[in-house]
Amino acid sequence: MCAETVSTIYNVSLCTALPLMLFFGTYFLFARTPGKAIFENYLHSRRIMGIALLLLAVNYSVHFFFGIRFENVNAAILMNLSTYFLCYWLFSSALITLLDRFYITRRRLRSHLCLWLSFSVLSGAILFLLPDGAMQKAGLAAMTAWLIGYGLFLVRRLLLAYHRAVRIFNDTHSDDIGSYIKWMSVFTYWAIIFGVGCGLLTFLPGNWIFLWILSSIPFYIYLFYCYYNYLLFYEQVESAIECEVSAEEDILCDIDHGEIQAQETPSWHADIAERIMAWVGTEGYLRHGLTIRELSDLLHTNRTYLSEYIRTTYNMSFRDWIASLRIEYAKRMLVRYPRLTVADISEKSGFQSPSHFIRLFRENMNCSPAKWRKAEIMQQEIQAIGE
Repeated sequence: MCAETVSTIYNVSLCTALPLMLFFGTYFLFARTPGKAIFENYLHSRRIMGIALLLLAVNYSVHFFFGIRFENVNAAILMNLSTYFLCYWLFSSALITLLDRFYITRRRLRSHLCLWLSFSVLSGAILFLLPDGAMQKAGLAAMTAWLIGYGLFLVRRLLLAYHRAVRIFNDTHSDDIGSYIKWMSVFTYWAIIFGVGCGLLTFLPGNWIFLWILSSIPFYIYLFYCYYNYLLFYEQVESAIECEVSAEEDILCDIDHGEIQAQETPSWHADIAERIMAWVGTEGYLRHGLTIRELSDLLHTNRTYLSEYIRTTYNMSFRDWIASLRIEYAKRMLVRYPRLTVADISEKSGFQSPSHFIRLFRENMNCSPAKWRKAEIMQQEIQAIGE
């Protein structure tokens, strides 16, 4: 490519990305949320993400208005590496804060700022103090490895928080609360690809640097969409997390008073089994939004006992166990009331939505509810003719 063409493509890509970055960052910082206190943590997370996006917008602005990439390549590389390092932490902190409101502490903030300053100073020394050649390339390779390693460390921490939250939801709620935060997992894996890619694209020859800019556009559009859409479900997720924190405090209190250790396994297993069978007979599992805490209160037992019993007896989480009961109920309804639609049966069986019901039914029966109903009714008709 000729220099003029390269400069044109580069500027067009920046002109496309920069307004989006400014809009997303400003929106995250200043857009309103519902006035309820429970949204305070969501707002805190979104503001951290807004700061990260505006930092990247500043980076883009310096590239666009001053053409630093073509004026001083080393300065451009240093600015990119330093910005990415800081934004890695801001991105991960914003997402982890959605799952753990106590994640950001003064000690953790100081530690990561010191790491960022050390990384930036060492990168600057390598770029401006070492002569061009093998030593400088080796130093830059080491800094790139540090940047990628740091990013992967933060990704691991985020994924641990995500999987812990999903496990908590599955063990405590009959509804699939984990589906509301699945976007974090998708975004995290995309961030790994994008983050590592950005670290490597920084060193691309000038002819191809526009790829670095263009690749960021769909990434940040997806991030904006996820945050905007998550506002609809955040209250349910945060309520579930708060409920679990409260439940853990209750468990610790019970341990302190010796209540959990007071009974032997055989006696309380038999007692819970009897109570569960009576409760299943009343079809209490059909109630929407059922939690293990509510069920333990109904059965007059401890939440920890109940959770342990379900896992050891059925080898399932609380959510999967309730879903299996609802699937069996739905199967009976499908055959008994052939005129009811799948959506009607989904609602009567306690599922969040028809799509959720159909997905779980397929996972359990390897076919759709409608197909299973047709085959089951046909089989019953054949048996009736044979008799």
